[in-house]
Amino acid sequence: MKTQNPQLAGIEALEGTYVFDLRTSNRTLAFNRFFWEMINLPAREAFWKDEEAAMTAAGLSDEEKQLVRNRDWLGIVQYGVNFFVLEKWARVLKTTNLEVYARMRGESFEEFMATRQVPDAR
Repeated sequence: MKTQNPQLAGIEALEGTYVFDLRTSNRTLAFNRFFWEMINLPAREAFWKDEEAAMTAAGLSDEEKQLVRNRDWLGIVQYGVNFFVLEKWARVLKTTNLEVYARMRGESFEEFMATRQVPDAR
């Protein structure tokens, strides 16, 4: 029997909300660990040298590998990756958080920045 965390009651009604809880963390441990390891130079170098080999060595599934290949930022979060570890990978790709947010919204960086209160900030 699945027990619902009372703190998450009604969460499915909040559009754009993706729960990262213990179940998700357990299900996506290898994927999250892959991104977390990007804090280590050997992991970054392995990724830069051969993305496919790095993903295989990390034990990623075919679906996870495709998300990485596609640079599908929103899909990766929806799949169950914690954004804070995803930021590690963004740095490896020399991508800023603002660029990631734009891609998650399906916008160009310029389109996204035009929606900000300080559109010239970088």
